[in-house]
Amino acid sequence: MMKFIRHIWPLLIALSLIYLFHHAWGVLPPLGKLLSPFHGYFQNAEADIRAADGEIILSGITEDVIVRYDDNAVPHIFAQNDEDLYFAQGYVIARDRLWQMEFYTLVAAGRLTEVVGSAALEYDRFNRRLGMARTAAAISGRLASDTVASRILEAYAAGVNAYIEQLDYKDFPVAYKLLNYAPEPWSPYKSILMLMNMRNTLNGGSNDFRISQVLAKYGPEVVANLFPDYPAMASPIVPEGTTWDFDPLAIPPVPDEVTVRPDSNLLVFSVPAPRPEIGSNNWAVGGSRSATGLPILANDPHLQLTLPSIWYQMQLSSPNVNVYGVALPGTPAIIIGFNKNVAWGVTNVGSDVMDFYRIRFRDSTLGEYWHDGKWKPTTMHVETFRVKGGAKLQDTLYYTHHGPVVYHKPSEGAYTHRVPAGYAMRWVTNEIDGADVLTFHYLNRAKNYDDYRTALAYFTAPAQNFVFASNEGDIAITSNGKLPLKWKGQGKYLLDGTLAAHDWQGWIPRGQNPSVKNPARGFVSSANQFPADTTYPYYLDWQFAHPSRALRINERLEAMTAATPDSLRNLQNDNFNVDARRILPRLLRALATDDSIRRSAEYDILERWDYRNDADAVGATIFERWLDKLLAAIWGDEFPRDEQLLYPNLDRTYTLINNEPDAKWFDNVLTVDTVETMDAIICESFQQTVSGLHEQFGEVSADAWAWSRVNNTRIMHLVPNFRSFGRTGIVTGGGNGIVNATSGTHGPSWRMVVQLDGEWPVAYGLYPGGQSGNPGSVYYDNMIDRWANGELDTLLFMKTVDEQSPKLQRDVRLKPKE
Repeated sequence: MMKFIRHIWPLLIALSLIYLFHHAWGVLPPLGKLLSPFHGYFQNAEADIRAADGEIILSGITEDVIVRYDDNAVPHIFAQNDEDLYFAQGYVIARDRLWQMEFYTLVAAGRLTEVVGSAALEYDRFNRRLGMARTAAAISGRLASDTVASRILEAYAAGVNAYIEQLDYKDFPVAYKLLNYAPEPWSPYKSILMLMNMRNTLNGGSNDFRISQVLAKYGPEVVANLFPDYPAMASPIVPEGTTWDFDPLAIPPVPDEVTVRPDSNLLVFSVPAPRPEIGSNNWAVGGSRSATGLPILANDPHLQLTLPSIWYQMQLSSPNVNVYGVALPGTPAIIIGFNKNVAWGVTNVGSDVMDFYRIRFRDSTLGEYWHDGKWKPTTMHVETFRVKGGAKLQDTLYYTHHGPVVYHKPSEGAYTHRVPAGYAMRWVTNEIDGADVLTFHYLNRAKNYDDYRTALAYFTAPAQNFVFASNEGDIAITSNGKLPLKWKGQGKYLLDGTLAAHDWQGWIPRGQNPSVKNPARGFVSSANQFPADTTYPYYLDWQFAHPSRALRINERLEAMTAATPDSLRNLQNDNFNVDARRILPRLLRALATDDSIRRSAEYDILERWDYRNDADAVGATIFERWLDKLLAAIWGDEFPRDEQLLYPNLDRTYTLINNEPDAKWFDNVLTVDTVETMDAIICESFQQTVSGLHEQFGEVSADAWAWSRVNNTRIMHLVPNFRSFGRTGIVTGGGNGIVNATSGTHGPSWRMVVQLDGEWPVAYGLYPGGQSGNPGSVYYDNMIDRWANGELDTLLFMKTVDEQSPKLQRDVRLKPKE
């Protein structure tokens, strides 16, 4: 028997290993398949797919398409008709970014559970309950009857699918292999999901709950004082004093009740706040300020920095269009870019387009709710989730006329902390009219200002500040998108779902959105600040992005003459800290009252600091860390985070420090027997800051305390667990509130500067990543170091398919299958 066992155990082990290596274990892929040198992970380290010229035979195109790749792996696509052009765009982007495209759609559709397992169920459930998948289906269904939009979306989807159909397992992007799933067919619905994901990124936050908590605790006088509807220091997008050349609609009257008292259970909730790091800069200088006498345009959208990169560079050319810029993988057309005649860019408007209504249901069935004096029926939807491994789960959703009741009771799941139970959400993201894809289709073909305005009419959300310049000499900027018509202050607080007066009252007419063309000052700009001053007749929101970037951009543009593209590139990389200039002198006066602080090395560094958040600046490290501590020291006692109370913003805080040193808010109410002064709070928070820096980074030194080390900019893979596919330790300056808005995880996701010209534009651009989504490719992250150094590449914008350039590396011909 023992002899038999000795002979049989190697076979049993071998059989066990075979079984182990050829079966998935939970979310883990079959290891044999993954590690196969012929089909698995290591195939993704092979030579890049653009390594040679060649021909590819494809079903779905009608004529030959030429794709010419330059030395940065940017494709220049030349087609003989628009359908083939969009087909080729879908095909080419899918070759580089297929997994990324599908991943974003799974997030927006609430389907991550299908590929990563039950750990994502509550996150999927939350996203499904927001309504994005249902809205995307409605939009794609409606656009199917729009001849132009349908042709664009169907051609793009056909191109993506032509690539997918060519794939064997060995060709799959590496993330498919690691997560053990396969790509699905693409569709117009998925392209709309991509746009829904961007709507959520840019318009998916709210402070309504937090400011309602403040109102309930302190009353309207304190809110009016500490949370004003316009900043003390501002530089709006439309210059102050601009005349509004339209007759506004009647503004809805403010009702007697402007909010509902927050439920006590709101204390356990934490709705994501609007994210100031999700912003952008753009501007255009007119001919009066440029060296050539024609406009120059610049744009740098600020988003989370990821690998693969959010953008994809390319040129699209057919008999009807020739355009260059960046596309959003998964959607047709160029989103930010230029053609021979015009250039355009975008920043987020950030107006209040997400409101929450407390619903009064008739009974526990949730079948009816009280509104405008009568019971109305809810609409019920049942959602099905497929968990990796085979299980199916169902979830019931209820809609009022406002929108989805995101959660019905507090115990529903881990993500109920995002939105309180029993509140319906009205959100512009779920509007189904418009055709955002047509805005970019027509912008790509625009020849002048009138074409620009026509293109903007198709856009719904997220509202964007579209900057524009043309070789006819025009510059303009428009806060464009659907903006709800509200009474003043509507949506600042939680709203009452029983009152018709609390409903959105319509929409601001498109032609009356904030806009300016060829202002006398010779430039237009935006940095997510207030779109207009207080003379604008419509209410947009009570708070926009902190004005520091806008103030710095506008003061530099005001001083700019004979500007060149390099002038605008330098401004994009500006590290000057406007907040430090505004507040640090007063803070230093307070510190000087303490002898031990005044004699410290840290005080000396701050006193000699030039207010620049450069990579090697130790002063920037101390100031930025101190600012966080100072805000907590001033506001943390009266507005504790664990009570979901909003802090007053930076602008109000700076005004308080500079102009109201005896304000009661400087006293720490938690110390019963002591009344703290402003100077004492400043000194104590400074000492806490220095102590924390010493603990984390050691003794103060130029290397250990350099701002780039503390800021710790990193660009990680979309899947957080794939850490080896990311980049860390990127040396760069900037920060939140700086024109070069590079923080630890967010920053300029694409920098572009375009010099318009009567003959042919000259353009420059770069983003922090690479064209390929394959971590094994040299084009995966090859632009990061140049981006960190503030450089821009000269962009190859070809006039014709047969144009020659030393930048061109290889050609691929897409041929129709006969």
